[in-house]
Amino acid sequence: MKLSVIIPVYNEKSTIRELYKSVRSVDLEKEIIFVDDCSTDGSREILLSLADDSTRVVLHDKNMGKGAALRSGFKFATGDIVIIQDADLEYDPSQYPRLIRPILDGKADVVYGSRFVTGEYRRVLFFWHMVGNKLLTLISNLFTNLNLTDMETCYKVFRRNVLDRFTIEENRFGFEPEITAKISKMNLRIYEIGISYSGRTYSEGKKIGWKDGISALRCILKYNLLR
Repeated sequence: MKLSVIIPVYNEKSTIRELYKSVRSVDLEKEIIFVDDCSTDGSREILLSLADDSTRVVLHDKNMGKGAALRSGFKFATGDIVIIQDADLEYDPSQYPRLIRPILDGKADVVYGSRFVTGEYRRVLFFWHMVGNKLLTLISNLFTNLNLTDMETCYKVFRRNVLDRFTIEENRFGFEPEITAKISKMNLRIYEIGISYSGRTYSEGKKIGWKDGISALRCILKYNLLR
C-alpha cells in the first residue's frame, strides 16, 4: 500500500533537509507532499530544490495556518494511507511502520500516535504545556466519548477514504479537535500507538501558544455541540 506523507511548512529552513532525509529513508512506498505556508526564511526555496517525481511542493500565496496547509495537502494525496508529519524534528519518521500497522492488519481506520502512553523516549520539557494538552484531550473525550490520551498529537494516520468524508474548516491549530470530533461521529475504528517525542523549546522554533489552546477549546465546543 502506498503512503502519502503530508508536511506543512512555515519557516523551518533549519530542519527541512534533515527531516526530508529521514522521511525518504523509511522503507515504504510513499509520496511526500510539502505545503509551504508562505515561508519568509528561505524554506520555500529549499523545498523547490527537493521536488522530484515522488516529492510535490504546494505553495500558499499567504500564510493561513497549519489546518489550511493540511487542507491543501490532502487534495493532492494519492496514497492508500495518509499521515501528517511536522516539518521540525519533534516526531521521528522511522516510526511510520508501527503507526500504519493497525491499518495494514485490517484493524484500524485511523491511528493516533500518543506522546503520553509510550515506552519510547520523550524529551522532558514544559509541565504546563503537558497539562494543557491533557486537559484539552480530556474535554474533547467528554464530548466525543473516545478515550484518547493525546488529541493534539501531530501523528494522525488515516485510510485515504476517511479523508474523503470530511473537509478541514479550521485554518490554524483548531483543526486538531475539529478532526477528532468529525471522525468520532463516523463509526470508525480508532487506535493509539505510543511514539517517541523530541519536543523543542520556543527559542528552537516551537509555534503553538496559549491562544491556540483557547481556540482549541472553542473548536471542541463548536464541532461537537453545534454540528
